[in-house]
Amino acid sequence: MPRQVDHDERRRRLTEALLRIASTRGLQAVSMREIAAEAGVSLRVVQYYFTNKQALLEAGLTELGARMQRRFEQRTGPAAGELTTRGLFAAVLGVAVPFDEQSKLDSMAWTAYYTAALTDPALAAAGLTLPDALENFLTVRLAAAQQAGDIAPDRDPRIEVAGLLALANGLTSSVLSRQRSREDATEIIDYHLDRLFEQKGQRLSG
Repeated sequence: MPRQVDHDERRRRLTEALLRIASTRGLQAVSMREIAAEAGVSLRVVQYYFTNKQALLEAGLTELGARMQRRFEQRTGPAAGELTTRGLFAAVLGVAVPFDEQSKLDSMAWTAYYTAALTDPALAAAGLTLPDALENFLTVRLAAAQQAGDIAPDRDPRIEVAGLLALANGLTSSVLSRQRSREDATEIIDYHLDRLFEQKGQRLSG
């Protein structure tokens, strides 16, 4: 009998091949043929699972978001639902900044997507889905913390969240370029969270 194909596993392998190319050679090097070569399959296999390059690129974005979610869960463990708002922000911003070889490669892939999206409206629209969802989620949490008296009433939750996410993105670039260390980046994030929450004893270690 012919061996049964695990379609989810094959799709995952193709997406991983895409991200390996994006993180090392940039998104301009991504093509159906290059992905086939990277994954060790025929071009026909890639075309079977992904009808066009856009579908492939969107699958890569989804996988990058899933990897960040998994890192968050690994960082917080079973206590994720019990985190203070400050602890939640520290964990989210902490996993946004690369801390090992794989997270560095994923950050390079994110950068490749960002660069390509500057001149590709369709990719830009697809690439905003996850960042917008994260910003909205954190804004809701920060607004609730403000209602509870954990941050000053004159703070604007959405502006604060947008600034913190922009800070994390900038720190990611400086860590990738070796301008500063991961430890320095974490210290900067903690500094800004301390100023926002004014509660220096609630840091999430890591």
